Amino acid sequence: MPVSPQAYRPSTALTEVADFLADPVEAADFPQTIIRYRNDRAGAEIGVETLTDDEWAQHFGRFAPLPDTLPGPMALRYHGHQFRHYNSDLGDGRGFTFAQMVARDSRLLELGTKGSGQTPYSRSGDGRLTLKGGVREILATEMLEALNVPTSRTLSLIETGEALHRGDEPSPTRSAVMVRMSHGHVRIGSFQRLAFERDEEGMRRLVAYVLRHFYGEVSDDPVRLLTLVAERTARLAARYMAAGFVHGVLNSDNINVTGESFDYGPWRFAPSWDAGFTAAYFDQMGLYAFGRQPEAIQWDVMQLASSLRLIAESEPLIAALDRFATAYQAEIVTAILWRLGVAPRGGTEDRALVQIFEQALRTSDAPLHRVYFDLFGGQVPDSYDETWNSLRDLIEPYAPRRARDHAYWQGEPESMLIDEVEAIWAPIADADDWGMLHDKIARVRAMGEALADPGAAA
Repeated sequence: MPVSPQAYRPSTALTEVADFLADPVEAADFPQTIIRYRNDRAGAEIGVETLTDDEWAQHFGRFAPLPDTLPGPMALRYHGHQFRHYNSDLGDGRGFTFAQMVARDSRLLELGTKGSGQTPYSRSGDGRLTLKGGVREILATEMLEALNVPTSRTLSLIETGEALHRGDEPSPTRSAVMVRMSHGHVRIGSFQRLAFERDEEGMRRLVAYVLRHFYGEVSDDPVRLLTLVAERTARLAARYMAAGFVHGVLNSDNINVTGESFDYGPWRFAPSWDAGFTAAYFDQMGLYAFGRQPEAIQWDVMQLASSLRLIAESEPLIAALDRFATAYQAEIVTAILWRLGVAPRGGTEDRALVQIFEQALRTSDAPLHRVYFDLFGGQVPDSYDETWNSLRDLIEPYAPRRARDHAYWQGEPESMLIDEVEAIWAPIADADDWGMLHDKIARVRAMGEALADPGAAA
């Protein structure tokens, strides 16, 4: 099979913990496998971009094994809090992990599915994914990647030829199977299950596995793990806020212990800096509203701390948990300065700039994508009213992080608001016209190049 011999580096690390973390499963036998999206840019990082279309469909639609990696698909076991209510009846219900590779940047990456069929955890669900859900996930991951948010990446979307019935979109609707490339799939909920079952041996083994394979540390210290997870998830929360992104369902089974965002359902990008903006129609109390996301993620990390209490003392765990708040305060400054395209000056000056910037956003109710576009590099346009005067004075000494020398800056800012997402889906649904989707991906990637740090755009 023509995988790239220079880049393809398979791993079987998950087999070290599969005996208590996962169950072997089989993929559904789909009527069709029509490739709708193949992400060769992501595929090049693990050496699968050289596959022919027939081979791509076989491996990512029929799930023929990739060479020398996991022995077969595995559905992960976990529990979790869903909207703050504990649920012990969880697990991968319409997906599985079927391959691991070491990427060009030396991270251990996993290929996981969405819509690949029923598992022991399907809970009477059909285990399928709508084609629209897959398209929405492509748009979410492409936009987040461009905006410097740690995210899984959509590697493949294949239409499968089934008619699905759903209560939240017109039915019957088209079906698909998606493959995501992710820096692990171990969730906070994975640890919660072990704590619930009082499995001390499994807890110690999972701590050591995550530290070794996802943090590069040979240790089984639960306090060290909690410290690292607190710092990584604080970075994720800060970058959500800087991106104006609302995940929608920040349950503890949706928080990856590597601090990488994944599993996009009712996501939205906020039109403005509106703390109460929600993504999910069923989030009627606004638990996961835009402005509450740092609190929600910190609460989930608290559940990890509580779970690790099975094998560690409370006092050092509490001290490690405190790293979240400290890290978040630093990370939100870094993230917003990055979006503004200015180089940090340090300490109090940077914090004051970010505080005044957030205040101006709240007061003006200005479109986030427009403001970040106009201010990139540290200049407040003369057309901005007196609401922005304080920011104009504070940002003047800042040097640009990079020049506005990309063609992107000669056009209009890219956004990913819900109306545009629906507009991209409409011609696919009505006429099988994928042109708007491909055009949008190209424009979003161009934006990512324009925003990237110098030397990183390629």
